[in-house]
Amino acid sequence: MKFGMLHLFESPAGRSEAEMINEQVNLMKHAEDMEFDSVWPGEHHFSEYGVCASPALTLAAIARETSRIRLGTGVLVLPFYNPVRLAEEFAMLDCLSGGRVEFGVGRGYQPIEFAGFGVDQTRSMEIFSESLEIIEKCWAEGSFSYQGEHFQISEVNVRPKPVQKPNPPIWMAALASEASFRYAGQHGFNLLCSPIFGGSLQVAKDLIKLYREELDAAGYDPSTREVGALVQVYAGDTQEQAREEFAEAVLWYFRTLGKYVAQKAGQADVPSYEAYTPFRDLASSVSWDQLLEAGTVICGDTDHVTESLRDIGETAGVDHVLTWTRVGGLAEDLVQGHMEKMRDTIMPALR
Repeated sequence: MKFGMLHLFESPAGRSEAEMINEQVNLMKHAEDMEFDSVWPGEHHFSEYGVCASPALTLAAIARETSRIRLGTGVLVLPFYNPVRLAEEFAMLDCLSGGRVEFGVGRGYQPIEFAGFGVDQTRSMEIFSESLEIIEKCWAEGSFSYQGEHFQISEVNVRPKPVQKPNPPIWMAALASEASFRYAGQHGFNLLCSPIFGGSLQVAKDLIKLYREELDAAGYDPSTREVGALVQVYAGDTQEQAREEFAEAVLWYFRTLGKYVAQKAGQADVPSYEAYTPFRDLASSVSWDQLLEAGTVICGDTDHVTESLRDIGETAGVDHVLTWTRVGGLAEDLVQGHMEKMRDTIMPALR
């Protein structure tokens, strides 16, 4: 099992955004010293839910001050970009980092973000598919043209090319939609998923099984593809202390998630929102005990966290755990204490 750290750059009231951004970047740099395998800034816009507007800029800052840790995007929302420009930027980042990019992408899910960029969310999957096809062509070919419904490109040759051949590993985010898990398998991408969005480890297990079946049916060897799972994780000195320290930050996250995801959910003209019912249910009625029982959040002493992560790996077939600890403004010293426990006890037991 591999271990990464995800950072959404949440910005609760009470601290400046500049302070919060620099704290998050410092924690990501520190992850290499703490022997994590990867860091993954997540892209969000226009709200306190997350203010990392540019994963590329964030990872460029990390790349020049680290030498080993993998640099993932958790994730880039492709409908918000010109795909040619995005291909250029991440080829450049791959060169700057010596070939350490993990290219995580998704279609997006927050109405406030699509409205802010003037993008029709009902067509997000169409735009996502065309964008990813173009990006792969940019990295793999010389001069090429492309004629699609959303993008038309005439004779462009993207430079530089990535260090990694034929391209950086591509990871597709699949949340609660079965179709997304199928798509990732059919196209041979690595998978990013989470019991946070499905509501339970059992739901995640079933969808990961579906993904692997689609890989096999499409002619890809499932053993050559990785499954990454985003889990809110916190290890403390004791079970009681850990849960007392982590609860408020996690509940802030779910309440904030519900506020921005549910804005237009269920409208007749937005069929893609059907997949987001679990989000609304979690936001409106979830309790701390329910989150712990479902496996959505892993929190306790080091023995409990170790065995819970082992269960995710063995039960659901997860290869790469993206630990999400700096959530909801959790204090930096608490995050660092958790990272030390991961380095000294938890990760060695599971590697």
